[in-house]
Amino acid sequence: MSSWLRSCHTVVALRGLQCPTSVRHRRTQAVLRCCSTVQGEVRVRFAPSPTGFLHLGGLRTALYNYIFAKKYGGSFILRLEDTDQSRLVPGAAESIEDMLEWAGIPPDESPRQGGAAGPYLQSQRLDLYSQTALQLVESGHAYYCFCSSQRLELLKKEALRSGQTPRYDNRCRHLRAEQVQQKLAQGTPHVIRFRLETGVEPFQDLIFGWNRHEVAEVEGDPVVMKADGFPTYHLANIVDDHHMKVSHVLRGSEWLISTSKHLLMYRALGWQAPTFGHLPLLMNKDGSKLSKRQGDIFIQSFQRDGVLPEALLDITTNCGSGFNTTRMGRKIDELISEFNPSKITTHSALLDLEKLPEFNKIHLEQRIEDEEQCRLLINDLQGQIRQTYTAEIQDQEVLHEDYIRRVLHLRKGHISALKELLSPVYSYLWVRPSVSSQQVAALTAEAHQIASSVLKLIEERGEELAVDRLNKDLKKLAKQAKATKYREVMKLLRLALSGLQQGPSVAEMMVSLGPAEISHRFQKLLQLSETS
Repeated sequence: MSSWLRSCHTVVALRGLQCPTSVRHRRTQAVLRCCSTVQGEVRVRFAPSPTGFLHLGGLRTALYNYIFAKKYGGSFILRLEDTDQSRLVPGAAESIEDMLEWAGIPPDESPRQGGAAGPYLQSQRLDLYSQTALQLVESGHAYYCFCSSQRLELLKKEALRSGQTPRYDNRCRHLRAEQVQQKLAQGTPHVIRFRLETGVEPFQDLIFGWNRHEVAEVEGDPVVMKADGFPTYHLANIVDDHHMKVSHVLRGSEWLISTSKHLLMYRALGWQAPTFGHLPLLMNKDGSKLSKRQGDIFIQSFQRDGVLPEALLDITTNCGSGFNTTRMGRKIDELISEFNPSKITTHSALLDLEKLPEFNKIHLEQRIEDEEQCRLLINDLQGQIRQTYTAEIQDQEVLHEDYIRRVLHLRKGHISALKELLSPVYSYLWVRPSVSSQQVAALTAEAHQIASSVLKLIEERGEELAVDRLNKDLKKLAKQAKATKYREVMKLLRLALSGLQQGPSVAEMMVSLGPAEISHRFQKLLQLSETS
């Protein structure tokens, strides 16, 4: 282990100790100094199981690992822990990597990207786990267990009946060598268990500080190699972290209690353990646990609903800790810049998804203001308009890039998602409204005069239409009506432009549509007023 990593072991994890403010300040400065000197040594990993699709909790873990790697010039690894073959979900492995790429936090090494430390699917590394398990058996740190599933089930039922936590009774650790050889020769089904020992050394967690769990006192010896030849998580994750040269393990706090067990295995193998940091859990705003049964927490559902990836990253970090600010509207580069590991607290992060539309609105506005990103939005919207209104579009001008750009700039800060522009409220932007003479007559008998005034105004203004100027012009125009109040005049204009009773201001509608389309719609109003 490098001197820097050793210093992070001793400096960063002092978080668990009570110390004066001045000491905490020096500790924080030391953390930042030692972390800032590292280039290329940091290697972190996100290691989900493809037994399901990526959800918010997993994305958050991946995001903190990605940010940590990029902050300190390191590498972000995606490793898929697919050893539980019976629970694999078809397509989940590919989808996890797809969603990381969509979110803007692509791995440097992964099943798809490859890398020097691969393969990155655990099912392709079975020989490595078998060799390590045998090494543990030969060194006396593990043993063969021949207990049947029926016996283990009886142990479990007996413990539950007596009000105890089920645990293995370590029966097979006491088998004599000749008994073991005889059962192996007979082909008796078996697993390999790691021999837990007392005397666990305390470890320093980056977030939770000093920790120590005397696992041998509360657990039976854990299985490290199953009867089907696949490893359990406890063996596979330390073997892979070691061989992939992972420097920091940043994972959910639910694994904190297992870390002492993993450190015993590192010690048994004579390997240097990485630095551990256990992230507080992501919870619902009421403090309840995020559940995969909540269909809307899967990243694919957010993508499908038009949520921007940067908005999802922003709200996920905004509700937690580890950053110098909690302002809204941060992009990934800003998250990396503002990341401060000494500010990660042990408190759960409470996520309020009701605020997501506001985050999305901010990031959509930023995209609209960026020329290159705006062009991508235009292309996306063009396709959606064609798909939604194919048979109803009367003028192909509405698909023109300049027209859509104008609409986006006028509506930025008002819409939370691009798909809102395809709703009936905004249909007037893409298709001409259907207006009846009865609707016109119900508002005013002066429709002909008002329509003529608008046409004259548009002719005078030409192509130079601006919302503020038009607002003033329309107020003057409304005063010219003899028997129609201002409110009814605006209702008539809105009806002619959109066929609706509500929406953006009349002036904004006019600027969006442009002079030619305004003229077309008010010519139609003239015709209707003549027949009413």
